[in-house]
Amino acid sequence: MIGTSRAVRVFAYGEATDMRKGYEGLGAVVREKMGSDPLSGDLYLFTNSRRNRAKVLLYDGTGMAIYMKRLDVGRFACPWTRGDGGTLRLSMSELGLFLEGCELVFRRRLTPEPVTERRFQIEPVVE
Repeated sequence: MIGTSRAVRVFAYGEATDMRKGYEGLGAVVREKMGSDPLSGDLYLFTNSRRNRAKVLLYDGTGMAIYMKRLDVGRFACPWTRGDGGTLRLSMSELGLFLEGCELVFRRRLTPEPVTERRFQIEPVVE
């Protein structure tokens, strides 16, 4: 698992990616297709069309790194069934489960909705 001591955002690219791409190629996908900055410190997940290979691109403040995993048996979960080919937001827990080959990722929301402030309106009592 990718270890980090800071809070980071994780984004999955919702289309198949050529796994021959390296730092510059994946960085270009982040900039041009995902509309983000690869030097932001966020993690970017990519999979190939057969979903047996995945890469995570990250910048740790000193340089770019690529974490790559190839499954010998089976496939990774399919990120593009949940989205429209765009960018999907993940938690670090979901990324960990994805890289371990968990089938629940992308089939069921694992991260709860963010808590928002609710304003209660008190209606006057009419007697």
